[in-house]
Amino acid sequence: MRSIGVLCVALAASLGLAATAAAQSYPSHGVRVIVPFGAGGPADIYARAIGQQLSEALKQPFTIENKPGAGAVIGTVEAARATPDGYTLLMMSNTHTANETLVPNKGYSLTKDLVPIAPVNSADLVIVVNPTIQATTLPEFIALAKAKPKALNYASSGVGTPYHLAGEGFKALSGTDIVHVPHRSSGEARTNVIGGHVQMMIDSVTTMVPTIAAGQVRALATTGATRSALLPDVPTAAEAGLKDFEATIWLGFMAPAGTPQPVIDLLNAEIRKAQARPEVKAEWGKQGTVAMDMSPAQFGEFIKADIAKWAKVIELANIKVN
Repeated sequence: MRSIGVLCVALAASLGLAATAAAQSYPSHGVRVIVPFGAGGPADIYARAIGQQLSEALKQPFTIENKPGAGAVIGTVEAARATPDGYTLLMMSNTHTANETLVPNKGYSLTKDLVPIAPVNSADLVIVVNPTIQATTLPEFIALAKAKPKALNYASSGVGTPYHLAGEGFKALSGTDIVHVPHRSSGEARTNVIGGHVQMMIDSVTTMVPTIAAGQVRALATTGATRSALLPDVPTAAEAGLKDFEATIWLGFMAPAGTPQPVIDLLNAEIRKAQARPEVKAEWGKQGTVAMDMSPAQFGEFIKADIAKWAKVIELANIKVN
């Protein structure tokens, strides 16, 4: 028995040394970052921004692969099933924490099949409508929607995304019946709102500001606790009369479960270094985002808390997968 115990200790030690050695040589070749959302949205934008910083710091390319579909499930399944060696990473968002309740049979468990690396940032959303809609304020739009149940549509980048959940929360708090129209990506959803095929969308401030400035959509309200610095003339939903309505989008990195902890720690340290750079902070501030700074363990607890939060919201609002 003693010899078996000694053998187990020796085996554990050798595995630990192997993991440390792997981390010391990591990365020895290119890393792919799966973004389970379409090009042009916040996840894509910030995956590329952080990917560039990691490429420069670690001297290997971090290549972004957009794999949208099924409310981020398609790309996430691929990431969860990848070899856990640090050469496949996942850019995730609070879509994933909501999906833990909304989509139980999705082919992976966020907290079992993936491990946290680091959060990236968070941003408020903005309620916009196509300019042809005869409503210039949020109360006017709510009155219009109440007068025409099921006649108006709202776009999202898929079931379970922050845009979908914000739309359902809006409906519940405003007492309106607006039809959800899911899309494969936020870019596709945005295009259909601009084109007038869908009347409304609740989108990230970061990506919607240029569209608002160009007059392609009309901003009715933002979803944060205070007004956005990028849209100072647009009231918050609370200021516009829709009390208790707040919504954000946040982003972060995860890896397949079993990825060596030294690799996770290295990536966490480099992501946090990138976020702390003055030029990065300044640029992100201009884009209306706030950096999130956590260790892998802290991010893991944050993810668990967000899963619990969305489970309550989904239950109370009776949100279902279409």
